[in-house]
Amino acid sequence: MKTGKKNQQLSVLFVALALATAWAIRGQFGHEQGAAWAGAIGGLALVLASGRKDWYNKAVMVALASAVGWGAGGMISYGQVVGYGRSVEFFNAYYGFAMLFVIGALFGLLGGGLVGLVLGSTETKKVKWGALLSEMTAGGILSYYFLIEQIGFKMTPPRSEAWAVVLGSGLAMLWHMAREDRNSEIRVAIYSALGGGFGFSFGNFLHIVGDVLDIPFNTWNIMEYSIGFFGGLGMAYGVFSSKWPVESLKPKRWMGRSGLFLILVVIPLIVYRESLAYGHLMKRLGDTPNLEATAFYSTVLAAVAMLGVAVFLFFRLRENEYTARTVALFLFTYLSSYTLMSYIVKGLLGGRTILNHHLYVVNILVLYLLYKKIKFTTFQKVVEGLETKKWWVLLVVVLLFMAFYTFIAINSHGEMSGAHNRF
Repeated sequence: MKTGKKNQQLSVLFVALALATAWAIRGQFGHEQGAAWAGAIGGLALVLASGRKDWYNKAVMVALASAVGWGAGGMISYGQVVGYGRSVEFFNAYYGFAMLFVIGALFGLLGGGLVGLVLGSTETKKVKWGALLSEMTAGGILSYYFLIEQIGFKMTPPRSEAWAVVLGSGLAMLWHMAREDRNSEIRVAIYSALGGGFGFSFGNFLHIVGDVLDIPFNTWNIMEYSIGFFGGLGMAYGVFSSKWPVESLKPKRWMGRSGLFLILVVIPLIVYRESLAYGHLMKRLGDTPNLEATAFYSTVLAAVAMLGVAVFLFFRLRENEYTARTVALFLFTYLSSYTLMSYIVKGLLGGRTILNHHLYVVNILVLYLLYKKIKFTTFQKVVEGLETKKWWVLLVVVLLFMAFYTFIAINSHGEMSGAHNRF
């Protein structure tokens, strides 16, 4: 019994570490495309850690749903909000931490929600994707124009207020789930939201503490690791503690191959275009010796590596019949290639490496060790209904704890660079 419980906990930890590592890497690229690559990794880790053979054939679609859901939040601007948390005034600092909770929760809400919908789609109860996407689109538009244009509630002026779009889409998704009686999917969305929200807010606190202590490390990356870790923790807990149908709708071959194309070609191609193209590297590696040659060979290496990974994985995964070993191959190859891109974009060929990149490799080794040593499994005791009271209690606890570390933060420093006051 103890071994079984330990395996359950380690299965959740596996997903948390995978998404944390990927999200930290995402910090080198940012935006929707970087978040989408990280989200896909989290989805693959979830399928592998579940130990459910009936989910392996859904690995591509789960990864794609996770990429879209977690990636959508990448449109949200939060640099200004991070600065609010660095204020010396309690109300402004608390506002910053609280709004980061909202932003992180929106990442997790869509990411976890779409993953849950893919897992819950069966032959007898298919997800009505057309209706869902239409409702989410309408919800995003209505939310933005009502909150931002009509009421004028702006979280982070003068930056983009795209958070309102994601909020409306997420609420529309929950409404759709409720109408369709999809309790398990709602649980995943809520737990992912709570995890992502807490991870982002608490991560900014760790970021501030690291700067105050003058730790020679990329403390911003700690914040990114935190949202991935707690977001992955929430998503995994939501999935593994919920009841799911054993009968699983196997994606058609064209769906699997289309999903692979989006994951292996489209997402990396956008990352390449926005971060690894020659012109971008010339700007990012401006103080590197032999700049032109370094930028040229770096962009070529990135292109060759992306192409090689895409061809290799597409060839290995083309049959649409997956096992745990196949999913693991997909996960570790895709995560390793993302790690390589982070090395390249920071100047690997110019002789520049950074400590946090080496820690990504350490994380991958830990993940591989967990994969080889433990028996992945979901929880033996699962919940069928909603846990509204529990969620409200967790929210109150988080808000109170947030007040506690806000008090610590404002008393740990004076004026900080990058600090802003909202009010």
